[in-house]
Amino acid sequence: MDVADLPAVDSLARELTDSFDIDHPVAVAIARDVLADARAGIAEGRVLDPVEDARRRVARLTGSRLRRVVNATGVLLHTNLGRAPYGTGEVAPGYSTLEFDLASGGRGGRGEYLHKLIAATTGGEAALAVNNNAGALLLSLAALGGAGGEVAVSRGELIEIGGSFRLPDLMAASGASLVEVGTTNRTRHSDIANVVGEVDALLKVHPSNYRVEGFTEEVGFAAMAEIARQAGKPFIADLGSGLLDIRTPWLEGGPPGWLEGEPGARQTLAEGADVVLFSGDKLLGGPQAGIAVGTEVAIRAMASHPVARALRIDDRTIASLTTLFEQYAAGRGGEIPFWAMATTPYELIEARAATIIEQSKVSAEIIEGSALPGAGSVPGHAIPTPVIRLAADPEASWRALADHDPPVIASRREGAVQVNLRSVLPDEDSIVGAALAGI
Repeated sequence: MDVADLPAVDSLARELTDSFDIDHPVAVAIARDVLADARAGIAEGRVLDPVEDARRRVARLTGSRLRRVVNATGVLLHTNLGRAPYGTGEVAPGYSTLEFDLASGGRGGRGEYLHKLIAATTGGEAALAVNNNAGALLLSLAALGGAGGEVAVSRGELIEIGGSFRLPDLMAASGASLVEVGTTNRTRHSDIANVVGEVDALLKVHPSNYRVEGFTEEVGFAAMAEIARQAGKPFIADLGSGLLDIRTPWLEGGPPGWLEGEPGARQTLAEGADVVLFSGDKLLGGPQAGIAVGTEVAIRAMASHPVARALRIDDRTIASLTTLFEQYAAGRGGEIPFWAMATTPYELIEARAATIIEQSKVSAEIIEGSALPGAGSVPGHAIPTPVIRLAADPEASWRALADHDPPVIASRREGAVQVNLRSVLPDEDSIVGAALAGI
């Protein structure tokens, strides 16, 4: 193929819009990129089919468009599928009282009701919600550690989580300097006490996505808070996953065994932390957000810091978080989708699986399996769960489920596709059944 044989940009773009559900400006941009690559390839002696290349690029791009899926992987807080299955909050089309005071007719505080609700629910003096927990940590370090200040943290808590997020990098971005204390597996009370007078703040990070076992030692939240209090320094406790209360009063029978060792925001505050940070979209079960609760002084310092504006949340997230915390405050936390899924009895899921197999006529069996909380929460703990094991070819059956509308995302384990209903909402069972019937 010569350069002269290449189609015109408009011609290639029209072919793309005729074949795919894609807007013309995007088609033109893709056509230009493809033709530029094709001309470069011809100059290098490579043979390229610009039409086929363009179609592949459009298919890949449209496949990345945000859409609803059914999560049948058994990972309840699936990072790649949006974590907690909780809505973003419904604000009717039009305007809202985002920053408007109905009583005075003047400007009001953003999220004022939400922040008071969070504080009351957790037992803190004040609260602040931002875009995610990394943002909450960045803001707390910037406001309490100070530009050029030093913050001490155990070497065993210098975490890295998904997406190449590393605590030392975030700390550097906040303007605070990292002071490493102790060793990877052992940090003693004396290690913290020896440096507290030389730093501006103390930080303890709960290792939500890993465990250090064996010859270990750490300084607990209560001990860290006492060291900081005696030295007159702020103590920041980053819980990560975000369990609201270790007693789980919203669940009948108390906390399930797989929550063992997970700290609660309410208890950590009671132990004396100045600021407690946790995620909105993990064990809290809500939308993506970072929650900071603590003393009036600490939260005010964070809210008034210039970085706070860059991390603030919109009205839909405020509405969603408000509904979420109202459920907790009313003792209805068990109705939150994550908790409802996590605590559904084994026998009920087994009955749902049997019904789906019978109605879809798919060749499958029910085997003993497990589900995971996910998103780096309570690592090493699983929830016993029956799973549907398909007899069909794993690659072909997984692809058929993923190609269904809406897609059903299953897991491939032990040479077969497994459909785990613990992460499937009950009203999605019919979708799973229809997808299985199509295999």
